[in-house]
Amino acid sequence: MTRERLRIAYLCDMSPLDRTLYSGGNARIHDALQKHAGDVTILPQTWARAEPVRRLIHAMPEALNLRARWRAQYALRRVIARGIEAELQRGGYDVLFGAYALHALAGVRTPAGMVTAFTSDATQTVYRLSEVGRAHKRVFVVGPLLDKWVERRERAALAQADLLLWPSAWLKDAVTARYGVDPGRNHLVPWGANIATPPPAASNTLRRDAPVRLLVIGRNWSAKGGPEAFDTMMELRAQGVDARLTVIGCQPPRAHCNAHVTVHSQLNKAVPADLAQFNAALAEAHFMVMPSFESYGFAFCEAAAHGLPSLCLRVGGVPVRDGITGHALPPGADAADFAQKILGYLDDPASYARLCQSAREEFKTQLNWDSWGQTTADLLQEAVARKRDGSSDTAA
Repeated sequence: MTRERLRIAYLCDMSPLDRTLYSGGNARIHDALQKHAGDVTILPQTWARAEPVRRLIHAMPEALNLRARWRAQYALRRVIARGIEAELQRGGYDVLFGAYALHALAGVRTPAGMVTAFTSDATQTVYRLSEVGRAHKRVFVVGPLLDKWVERRERAALAQADLLLWPSAWLKDAVTARYGVDPGRNHLVPWGANIATPPPAASNTLRRDAPVRLLVIGRNWSAKGGPEAFDTMMELRAQGVDARLTVIGCQPPRAHCNAHVTVHSQLNKAVPADLAQFNAALAEAHFMVMPSFESYGFAFCEAAAHGLPSLCLRVGGVPVRDGITGHALPPGADAADFAQKILGYLDDPASYARLCQSAREEFKTQLNWDSWGQTTADLLQEAVARKRDGSSDTAA
């Protein structure tokens, strides 16, 4: 039986129509809701009577803009919320769906019977206190003075939501523990790869007498673990393996460039030729080596889509399962540890082939946006039905 399409108001601090923002995740979330859950209306990103403040912040240098914008939105939450509330009253929506920007939900009072849902790969406080946040230097001078206030604002915003959809068990558990959120409102729904489903991967044989191709994807060489990936390549070469490294998205420093490193510093997946080159690099690689500190990481989903095993660190919500999509090594693992994993598979090519197959299967069953959209649609339908039943009982 065909079920009713929900009327969904989509709220983020940036438009999902810009497919470059939030690493493309904002656009994918919007599209998956439109495809699987209902008719989606993007709410304006303006700040009502505080719009001059928003424009002033956006005119600031990017580093300051990024850090001031969300804190200002919390501070001005009631002023900003009035514009959102007016749109919600006019629109007759079933669901207010927030993505990434918890601060955009702050202070918003929804009409009776409307479900509020939210998804993100982190909250500011969970990120700051985690190994991921501690790995990155804080640069906003007044940030520490506002930390407790920010956490109170987050707690209040989370309390408004009927559904909290987290892409990783790490974040789901951290939110439950940190904010005292009812576990019944917390759901694990993994995000997907930000590429179309590639064809089934051809058998990519791993042999000692052939090149072993490693891959790094990201805009920040150091943050993505590029130096460790380079050192892993060099460690393998020192042990007689013809290891090569391909870099996509950034330019490594001269010290990390040699005849065995291929660099595609800028590939735009919206450009067909660039997308073809991106997919070819993933299809040809044997391992993605990215010992990065991050709260999720779409690149790991994209590697799984190509049946490409990932080697990373066991931090944050990185979507790599040991022995399924690759291996997540303990923090502190170095190039020798990553090289040892690869050498083990060089000695057991059959195990490597099984790892590639299981990575692809994980993509097909979990790490794709259709799976996310279908699961989220089911959860939204159930939540809307509960709200309607509750409203009917109250009216009776």
